[in-house]
Amino acid sequence: MEILTQAEIDALIASLMAEQEGQPQETKKEERPQPPRRVRTYDFRRPDKFSKDQLRSIQVIHEGFARLLTTFYTATFRTVVQLVVGSVDQMTYSEFIRSVSNPSVICPFTLSPLQGTCVLDINPVVAFPMIDRLLGGPGTALPRVRELTDIEQTVIMRVIRGTLEAYREAWSNLVELSPAPGGIETNPIFVQVAAPNEIVVTVAIDVRVGEHVGVITLCLPYLTLEPVIPKLTTRTWFGTRTVQEQPEGRAALARRISGAVVPLTVQLGTAELTIRELLDLQVGDLIVLDRRVDEELTVYVGNQPKFRARPGQRSGRLAVRLTGLVPKGEPEDDA
Repeated sequence: MEILTQAEIDALIASLMAEQEGQPQETKKEERPQPPRRVRTYDFRRPDKFSKDQLRSIQVIHEGFARLLTTFYTATFRTVVQLVVGSVDQMTYSEFIRSVSNPSVICPFTLSPLQGTCVLDINPVVAFPMIDRLLGGPGTALPRVRELTDIEQTVIMRVIRGTLEAYREAWSNLVELSPAPGGIETNPIFVQVAAPNEIVVTVAIDVRVGEHVGVITLCLPYLTLEPVIPKLTTRTWFGTRTVQEQPEGRAALARRISGAVVPLTVQLGTAELTIRELLDLQVGDLIVLDRRVDEELTVYVGNQPKFRARPGQRSGRLAVRLTGLVPKGEPEDDA
């Protein structure tokens, strides 16, 4: 084995250094420029607790809730009601409280067996028309928003209980919950169900009751939903819905509409009069209708012709006996 002397070692090192000094440009060519780092602002006061996939699952659940609520509200208020999920966001609880109008209709509620308390907020713009409809009115809004009276709180609590029952059904495909309402508050400052900096998810549902448009908002704290968060994935949700939702959804819808009240009327016949004949009508005048005595009558469900019937009486009251169905697409006059 050949051993180098110190002079030979120094000469070798010097030659290597000379080669490096003689090729500075080639060394630079081999170095690839690094792309600039992307820096994203992160607010430690508002950490994101819910992923986009989880927020999407929450939106799907509440879209089903809006459909159930549409059926319940339409049957309860006997007027056209439309509900659409407007937004699903995560924010701090203090930000949610600042977004609630004062006064408003605010109801804290629990979701047993989950821990903690959630919040249901019904905007007064639609809350007062709801109350007016339940009290027999046309569903008009107040010219000036005010706090609810004791009677109005009792009336709106009926709406809240039905709303939470629909909320239970909306979650039933994923987890069995038992919503229970608390008292009604009108000032959001007095509703302290979570720490100001706690992360919550808020679901805003746009509501139209007749001609009045408002918002129903649900506030769900992260700590309350934490036990079910692993289930809040689109794969779990859509898989569960494929197996269970269709039969259970139909059964739930049947339960909802079974209590709906619909008008049923029977048309005895029609007649055409001139304006002069109409003005000359007096008590005791006879109006001849366009139907014969032995002809069947048409029974209407709502404003749709559904049945054929013959008139009669029972127990001293006028009555009709159904004799058949009105074929689909048949003109109403073809009795």
